[in-house]
Amino acid sequence: MAIPVVEPERYSEQLNAKRETLEALLAEFSPPSLEVLESPPGYYRQRCEFRIWHEGDDLFYAMFEVDPENPANKAVVRLDQYPVASAQINALMPLLRNAFLASQELRHRLFQVEFLTTLSGEALVTLIYHRPLGDAWEEEARALEKSLGIMIIGRSRKQRKVLSRDHVWETLEVDDQPWHYQQVENSFTQPNATICQKMLGWARSATAGSQSGDLVELYCGNGNFTVALAENFRRVLATEISRTSVASAKVNFAANGITNAKVVRMSAEEFAQALKGEKGGRRVADMALQDYQFSTVLVDPPRAGLDEASCHQISVYPSIVYISCNPATLAENLAILTQTHRIERLALFDQFPFTDHMEAGVLLTRREYQP
Repeated sequence: MAIPVVEPERYSEQLNAKRETLEALLAEFSPPSLEVLESPPGYYRQRCEFRIWHEGDDLFYAMFEVDPENPANKAVVRLDQYPVASAQINALMPLLRNAFLASQELRHRLFQVEFLTTLSGEALVTLIYHRPLGDAWEEEARALEKSLGIMIIGRSRKQRKVLSRDHVWETLEVDDQPWHYQQVENSFTQPNATICQKMLGWARSATAGSQSGDLVELYCGNGNFTVALAENFRRVLATEISRTSVASAKVNFAANGITNAKVVRMSAEEFAQALKGEKGGRRVADMALQDYQFSTVLVDPPRAGLDEASCHQISVYPSIVYISCNPATLAENLAILTQTHRIERLALFDQFPFTDHMEAGVLLTRREYQP
């Protein structure tokens, strides 16, 4: 992969290039004017991971530049600072490196460092080793935790030492309201918190006035959208396959006083079967699907997008909110979805400035539907 080169003076130029690319890609669907949500041009990633490269008595953070013509060739790039990462990560990088250099116990066979930080000021650092971690490591790591005011987790094969806790608490401000999220180490969270706030604001605006209907959300993760959107609906039913994310979503509902949302551990495919009456069991019975009147579906699928069957599945809903991390597969899905729905709103979320990566949000409404 290419390591982003942050050039703040060129931010508008790169954002306009993305705007033009997305507009051209989706032009065949005659969407409305594109809404563009800007990112800070630098220091925007709240989570990052780095390899630790050892050279004699020295060590440093490293990433790899891949030769596009020969992917097997990878060049080691030393990183003393990383302007893509949050200011907090950049402040911690030299402090941690100095601690590793000063301690044989902390540095010995240290392989990787992962950072998870928040806008609200918390930092969780995971140190990954190619060796077992014993009491001596834990003693020094606890002292480092205290001196830097961070939380540390140590990982090695079949080992996970959580010294304080395995999560951070993020607070996102959306529509002048604070929303609180537990974010667990080694599980997915939106890396660009500023853009995440804007995405949630856009989704709230797109679903305003839906209080008489219910929302079904597929791929809900830790409840990132669910928490912020719940007050826009009568009830919310969310599904997620990751056990860790389901547990976090429940915690996040409680932390924000959300009483009208429920999360079920179930794949999108299983949920489709349950809706059709093709799947039974305790989990399906507990959902009480007969009590819902779904007016809106929210999908935030992986980069592969939705398969054809899933597109037809969500086409039955009057409104669709589609959050995409891959506009190419979004275009493929829209070729199916626009057979029954029209695009009401389209947004570009610049989650990763100075890369080719784009994220998009689409609001679709069924043509014959009158809210």
